[in-house]
Amino acid sequence: MPAALSNWEGQLLNKRPFFQQDCRLCGRYRGRDGLCDGCRAMLPALAGPLCPVCAEPQAVALPDGAPCGRCQRQRPAFDALFAPYRYDYPLAELIHHYKYGRALGDGALLASLLAEFADRTGGSADLVIPVPLAKERLAERGFNQSDALARTLAAIIGGAFSPRLCWRKRNTARQASLDLAARRRNLADAFGVEPGLHGLCVAIVDDVASSGSTLSALASALKKRGAKRVDAWVLARAIFPKT
Repeated sequence: MPAALSNWEGQLLNKRPFFQQDCRLCGRYRGRDGLCDGCRAMLPALAGPLCPVCAEPQAVALPDGAPCGRCQRQRPAFDALFAPYRYDYPLAELIHHYKYGRALGDGALLASLLAEFADRTGGSADLVIPVPLAKERLAERGFNQSDALARTLAAIIGGAFSPRLCWRKRNTARQASLDLAARRRNLADAFGVEPGLHGLCVAIVDDVASSGSTLSALASALKKRGAKRVDAWVLARAIFPKT
């Protein structure tokens, strides 16, 4: 890169879709947005048929677009979840490195993957909101990993990026250590939301969905403030073996 280019100009170049960068996964080849063609082909696509509500893979599609059994028993507060990938190798390593290794450069790559999916899928929203972190978690991590994803999604689907519309009321226990029932109790009344959402469609954005409890709790808080529809967008959907 010419020395005359400013840091700001360099950052813009790095975000251009045709800019060739060393692959973030293998490091051996150069590729679009930081992934070579070989590693891009290894990304674990979330294959259907999928539940139209929670995006959980199903053995067969149910008639008339019916949701999966779990959603029929206890439907989440969000209307639909959209995800391009399974939370699996090698994408899981990229996400983990971004969140916990503070590899902020990977944020643009992960956001571009969600943007490509949103561009293919379509969709719209009046507001786009990253799932907020508690103040303690934000101070520990230094950034909200969902911000870059939400900002990019807003540009694709045409919603206003609104990171201050909602907040965590308290620092909840880490969801990964809890069973499904405990996750729901842990998130009860965990989110605060600004008023004035009557009749609006909202997209909430996170990096990974597992049980969907966090997304459902936030969607519930948004609907209590009048949101007409809440869709959840994530980069990866964690899939658990059926027992």
